[in-house]
Amino acid sequence: MKRLSPKANRWEDHYSRLAKKENYPARSVYKLQELQSRYKLIKKGGRVLDLGCYPGSWTIYASDLVGQKGTVVGIDLKKLDIKIPSNALVYQCDILNIDNSMLLSIGNKFDIVISDMAPATTGNKSVDAVRSYDLCLAALDVANNVLLHNGSFLCKIFQGEDFNKFLEMVKAAFNTYKIFKPQSSRKLSKEIYIIGLGKK
Repeated sequence: MKRLSPKANRWEDHYSRLAKKENYPARSVYKLQELQSRYKLIKKGGRVLDLGCYPGSWTIYASDLVGQKGTVVGIDLKKLDIKIPSNALVYQCDILNIDNSMLLSIGNKFDIVISDMAPATTGNKSVDAVRSYDLCLAALDVANNVLLHNGSFLCKIFQGEDFNKFLEMVKAAFNTYKIFKPQSSRKLSKEIYIIGLGKK
């Protein structure tokens, strides 16, 4: 009798196997690689704020892109259980309840804010989309506080009723916007990325 695959392996695919091979904690790194390849968002020597940085793949990749003269600051509700690069700092914080003391700790003058945050999903697409929207609002609020003039913003959002509303907010805050769905996103996923270029 054929055994069923363990539940933990249900989501394993080419990208998750590649992530293990290349020593990244998660397959999400390939989404950022696609975005970087197309839009060249992260620059050598830049300052990057990585919101929702757990389990650390985006932080590792961004740290490599900025090099030793650059800095990556990560924030997540969960504590990272990996060794982070020497040019990275990570803070444990709830982005929905971020306060002025945390903003002072992370500093400002960031060239880009990146957010791969996602809510704990319920299976109800409408509820999940609303929760994603709330995280996106928090990310945009932080970006408005810490980005340099002409800085960039990259944010994942679950498509739902509030998608266009959030897009309009990004368009109002930045000179240019882009919408991008990476090939490495799972086919059934409702996630999509909004990019703001040139903070006003």
